[in-house]
Amino acid sequence: MILGVEEKPLVRVVAPAVALALAAGVGLAFGVAALKRPPDLPVDTNPAPLAGHTLCAAVVVVFPADAELGAALPAVRADPKVRRVFVDPPSVSLLAVPGTDLKAWAQELHARFRTAERVTVIDSDAAAAQLKLTAPPPKCPREGEY
Repeated sequence: MILGVEEKPLVRVVAPAVALALAAGVGLAFGVAALKRPPDLPVDTNPAPLAGHTLCAAVVVVFPADAELGAALPAVRADPKVRRVFVDPPSVSLLAVPGTDLKAWAQELHARFRTAERVTVIDSDAAAAQLKLTAPPPKCPREGEY
């Protein structure tokens, strides 16, 4: 005895297979992206001495005296763009979280800290590109210091 096999329309078979393949592809893409993304950098806003650190991507805020620097430190530590804080009286050098536009942040800090004498951006990569050096300094690491 031969039993009849009911044929399903092609759409009912292919549509789930295509959806499954797309889902697997998207999942694989996210997995590869997660593996390629560098780990988040640690955030430590406790002021540390600048001595012994060579910064290559930072914002430096110079105050007229240590008193103004001390008054500004709580606000600096609370800034969500700050990743590391280095002090060298009467100045504070700030490393930013990745993705921060240092020039725009420097302008924002200058407007916020009106007692600051100077706000400077340290960006060795941009300086080397501008000067067209024949032997530029090593590329600044993501951490912002050599």
